[in-house]
Amino acid sequence: MAQVASHSPGNPTEMAPPKQQDEEWQENLNVRMICKDCREDPPNIYEDHASGDMICASCGLVLAARVIDTSSEWRTFSNDDQGNDDPSRVGDGPNALLNGAQLNTGIAFEGGGIKSKELHRAQNKANLDKGNKGLLQAYKQIGALCDGWQLPNSVSDSAKHIYKEADESKIFKSKSQDALIAGCVFLACRRNNVPRSFREVTELTKVSKKEIGRTFKQLEQLLMKNQRNKEGATSVVSGGVVVRADEYTGSTSADPSELCNRFCSMLDMNRRTTTVATELASKMKSTGVLAGRSPLSSAAACIFMAGQLMGQPKTAKEIQGVAKVSDSTIRQAYKLLYMDKEKIITQDIIDRGADVSNLVKPA
Repeated sequence: MAQVASHSPGNPTEMAPPKQQDEEWQENLNVRMICKDCREDPPNIYEDHASGDMICASCGLVLAARVIDTSSEWRTFSNDDQGNDDPSRVGDGPNALLNGAQLNTGIAFEGGGIKSKELHRAQNKANLDKGNKGLLQAYKQIGALCDGWQLPNSVSDSAKHIYKEADESKIFKSKSQDALIAGCVFLACRRNNVPRSFREVTELTKVSKKEIGRTFKQLEQLLMKNQRNKEGATSVVSGGVVVRADEYTGSTSADPSELCNRFCSMLDMNRRTTTVATELASKMKSTGVLAGRSPLSSAAACIFMAGQLMGQPKTAKEIQGVAKVSDSTIRQAYKLLYMDKEKIITQDIIDRGADVSNLVKPA
């Protein structure tokens, strides 16, 4: 029968020795390879990569043979090549925007004779993907349009993914490619909070407003249908920005406050006036003062009022040049804002330096 030791205040108990933990392995840096004949310190040793040997440079004694080379397998001679060709055997990674595995083998023919040239031609014909050729051409146009507007890379990536889905659906075969590209860019701008108006897209792409609107609606229906058919879609991230959300619920009309930021920048208005114009647009939207008006005319009227409040007035003609709406439309929208100025001009706007007495009474 096992005896149980009694623990009393007068009897000290023996503590169990702590369990020794295995120490982490560390390389002993004190161990060095030296030549047993020369015994030089520090040793004069060099590695012969051709033979894989470690050799003493003083006496020529081979200290180690069949050494494993841990450096890269290939070398790049692109800087030394006159044809600016990189002969490395490593290609680009797969591109999610293109079709196929994209892991084809390239066969060079330079300096290989006629047979190598014929083999290279046959291999190109076998790997030629006309679908990818068309996609690359469309992506090039999308990139050029986004560069023309100086849009961020997230908009360009989002437009390319939308075009890829539209191309896979096969329902846009009869649609003009220019109209499809314009619709993709327009929708990508909406989804990345940098909206552009139909008029701006029409001026840039030379596609009619009616055709862009029709394509835009078909693209939205396609994306919402694809969202219902797939579960747990993976987001595509570009530079830390989500360019394709997991759940697509459709886009709304452009926000006048977002348009105010861009239009004020184009009019060289200072930051304080831009902030007041944005707050006027937000308050106008929440109160419904200009309900039924287009976002362009609403934003133009808010900029017109903000310029007067902050002592940096802009004429309706000047605002017309950036907003692309007539000056009469701007004045009519401003008249409605002036009638309800008590609702939209808050104390916060006044604290920012706005002077209500500067407002011009509409005719």
